[in-house]
Amino acid sequence: MLLRKTALALTLATAAVLATTTPAAAAPAPAPAVAAAARTVIVVGGLSGIAVAYEPIANRLRADGYRTFIYQLPGLGLGDIPASARAFAGYVEQVRASTGASTVDVVAHSEGGLVSRYYLKRLGGTATIGRYVSLGTPHYGTYVANIVAFLGLGSCAGVVACQQMSIGSAFLADLNAGDDTPGAVRYTTVRTLQDELVRPTGNAAVNDGATNVLIQTYCPLRVVGHLGLVLDGTAYTIVRGALADGPVRPNCLAV
Repeated sequence: MLLRKTALALTLATAAVLATTTPAAAAPAPAPAVAAAARTVIVVGGLSGIAVAYEPIANRLRADGYRTFIYQLPGLGLGDIPASARAFAGYVEQVRASTGASTVDVVAHSEGGLVSRYYLKRLGGTATIGRYVSLGTPHYGTYVANIVAFLGLGSCAGVVACQQMSIGSAFLADLNAGDDTPGAVRYTTVRTLQDELVRPTGNAAVNDGATNVLIQTYCPLRVVGHLGLVLDGTAYTIVRGALADGPVRPNCLAV
């Protein structure tokens, strides 16, 4: 069973090829010295996404003047998503205390987008989040999770988060009941046709007034995979515009 869980995590990993790990619950480091008006952004990792894998997008944000923190999901996100969301709620409070920010923005990849949405919808997070941007998040599930049973690994090989990301799961039914975009938060989702882990790719969008961006609508020749959403220059121009409350104007040639 342990070997099967490991194989599944590697299949869904966003950066498991990297060897360094960062404790998910560690107190945030002191904020970098930037202009007093700079906003605070928390980059939320996905399933098996170790913190260092998100340094490229975090560094882009820092270069644009944002006070940026990276949140690695507890247990690399293999466990219960609501439990991860409760841990994330505590981390948000640590960041707010560290920076003095009344609200923070969230840029969340893959499962991290579900953790963040649960925090917003079920744990009162709309009072502390100003902007929410998800990258390749299976908001309505992915059949990649469902197909694990077909491969003979049982129900996601016992990995709870995988079970919860399966299309038709009780977790997703609860999360998506009612308003997808509660509160005064500005919601943006970003997805790509080449996402190998979120299928169908339309399930990475949400309803009720969110700005849902498909990269290839604007840049049909741009090839971006699941992990590429946190590495790709074009994807980042969408993130940057969303955080600045600007129009959707991806730079198709960005590196």
